[in-house]
Amino acid sequence: MKYAALIVLVLLSLNCKSDQELRAMFQEELGKASAKTYFPSEDVIGPYSPAVKAGSMLFVSGQIGLDPETGDFPGTDVESQTKQALTNLMAVLARAGYDSSDVVQCTVFLKDMEDFQKMNLIYGGFFAEDKYPTRSTVEVSDLPRKAKVEIAAIAFKSQ
Repeated sequence: MKYAALIVLVLLSLNCKSDQELRAMFQEELGKASAKTYFPSEDVIGPYSPAVKAGSMLFVSGQIGLDPETGDFPGTDVESQTKQALTNLMAVLARAGYDSSDVVQCTVFLKDMEDFQKMNLIYGGFFAEDKYPTRSTVEVSDLPRKAKVEIAAIAFKSQ
C-alpha cells in the first residue's frame, strides 16, 4: 500500500499546480482506494454481505447451491450443487458489475474430496480456459444446510 500511495502521489504531482492541490488530490485518491461498497441481498440469512467491493477488488462470500427461487438444492449430487453455487456466484458478481473474467481467486469447500473430479468438471465450464482463476480446494467436515460444496471468490477489475 505504501508503494501504491507513493506512485499515486508522484503521478498526481505531475499535473498539480500547488502543494495544497496535490494534497487534496492525494486524499481523494486514497479515499477511493479505501472506500468500501456493500452489496446486500434479500436472500441472505445471517449477518454477512454477499459481496464487498474495496477499491478495485470484490470479495464474494461463499455460495452454496441453493436455488434462490425455491430455497432448496436442485439435487443431492455435487454436480447440480456446484452448478447452482457457481450460478449464484456469477449473479453476485453481476450485481456488482463484475463477471467471471474478473475472478482472480476461488476457494472451494467440499464436504467430500472424493467429489473433486465431479466438481472440477462443472467448475471449469464457468471460466474461460485461458483465464482460469487461482484456486484452493479443501475438504471440510460440514457446510451450511448440509451442502456438498461452497465456493467463495475474489475478483479484480481495473478502474
